[in-house]
Amino acid sequence: MNENPIAAARTVRATATALVSATALVSAGALVSAGALLLAAATSSAFAQAKEIRIGVIYDLTGPLAAGGSHASYLGTKYAIDMINERGGVEGVKVVPIYSDAQSKADVAINEAERLLSQEKVDLIMGVFSSAHCVPMAQKVDAAKKFMWANVCVASSVFKDKHLSYVFRPQVHSDQFGEASCSFLDQQAKANLGKESKALRVAVIYEDGPYGAGVAAGNETSCKRHGMEIVLKEGYAATAPDLSPLITKLKRARADVILHTGYNPDITLFLRQAKEQGLKWQALIGHGAGYGQFDKLYTTFKDDADFIYNVDPVGAQLLDPKTLQPGLGELTAEMVRRYRAETNAKEIPTHVSMGFNQSWIFFSDVLPRAIKQFGGFDPEALRKAALATDIADGGTIQGYGVKFFPPGSSMAGQNERSTPAVMQYQGNATYVVWPKGIATREPTLPLPKGHAYAR
Repeated sequence: MNENPIAAARTVRATATALVSATALVSAGALVSAGALLLAAATSSAFAQAKEIRIGVIYDLTGPLAAGGSHASYLGTKYAIDMINERGGVEGVKVVPIYSDAQSKADVAINEAERLLSQEKVDLIMGVFSSAHCVPMAQKVDAAKKFMWANVCVASSVFKDKHLSYVFRPQVHSDQFGEASCSFLDQQAKANLGKESKALRVAVIYEDGPYGAGVAAGNETSCKRHGMEIVLKEGYAATAPDLSPLITKLKRARADVILHTGYNPDITLFLRQAKEQGLKWQALIGHGAGYGQFDKLYTTFKDDADFIYNVDPVGAQLLDPKTLQPGLGELTAEMVRRYRAETNAKEIPTHVSMGFNQSWIFFSDVLPRAIKQFGGFDPEALRKAALATDIADGGTIQGYGVKFFPPGSSMAGQNERSTPAVMQYQGNATYVVWPKGIATREPTLPLPKGHAYAR
């Protein structure tokens, strides 16, 4: 493991004190000067030896979550690390990633985190796609007083009332997802659906893990606040082999809009069985994960996937670079170039931006401050550096700023400036439709006549 510069400095101070006691022939002033020189030399030596920072990067590279956005998130993180190292590292320190596959299993993810910290001696944990993995992992890492930087998982329960000290997330959280979809509907109901919000019938369905349950709770609270009627709220296991009973309930509920939170196989199963059973709606709004992987939905459903909405942090390539700080547009272009070169894909999943953006924030803002101002990259230095982060809106490739809720807050460690957007898939392309300030197209609402799911 890398030598801790602070520990090295303490050793030097102890040595200098021993020299004072043992050397009566040298004046006190000379000893102080000698000790200071020795301390500076040792600290410099420690930094010279600490030429690398080892990062444990955990994503689901296999299993159902890989296709739900985890693999795309991993690629975004990888591109950020590669680009940082190509620029000489961080303050001369090379980033050495130790990539790990959580295999879409919570127990594997937690075991891998423990292995990376205890056996691989990484300096911190980064990544994590699934909130079901993220919630217990964050608590374990924090209890061990190690540092974790959460890139993608969104469940508010990762932080809510947990009072974590060494876990930080610049990403949005699930309460914001639930709020965004209902606020969008509230603004669109009368103009596009011809009815007041209080007359809107909404169904909320979700995978029953921390991610889905968190978004669904936000949906229910927010939509009710806008006066909408929740005609059905029901969860299901993401691994469920049959969703026919749920679809039957949806048909009976006669919802105008379905708010759905799921991963990938379950979303595919839902859409296929919904078509087979003749379920119709005016709008289907997804919330990240599998709904953020439109290329996979389009491959399976073709034009039937058109006009689906997705609530997510906005894909960086969809923003006008002129609205961002100088240089961020070039970063996005390079991220997109690398993804297309590796995958030959035309559509860039939002998860690529998530993995890249959160990683870039850490390596370009937090880590340099930890090294320069707080003496290195031990957990305490990283904690202090993260708390000092203050990035204004427009200062990241996804548009939002970064400022973490402080210790003592119910969401301590969560970015208070993060925000999602509502996007819609039209003609095998992605458009931002809400909020209006960054919208690139007006929403198509309700579904046009002739669409497979249109009422």
